[in-house]
Amino acid sequence: MSQLPYWDRPPDVRDGLTPTLRLVLRLLRDAQRERGGRSVPTALLYGRVLEHMAMSEHELMVCLGRLGID
Repeated sequence: MSQLPYWDRPPDVRDGLTPTLRLVLRLLRDAQRERGGRSVPTALLYGRVLEHMAMSEHELMVCLGRLGID
């Protein structure tokens, strides 16, 4: 039986985050730490997301909106 890729799995029942949202949030946190707590440019975050999965710019903006990040 094959497993779905982590980004296609259903949301976790504990917090409602999909694996894709969880990945974006983790990459954002890592980038903020590297930048000393400063804001992370969306282009930088997008590049990091693309290293892990295929996603359009629009999809990233939707993810950020769902996370409440402007």
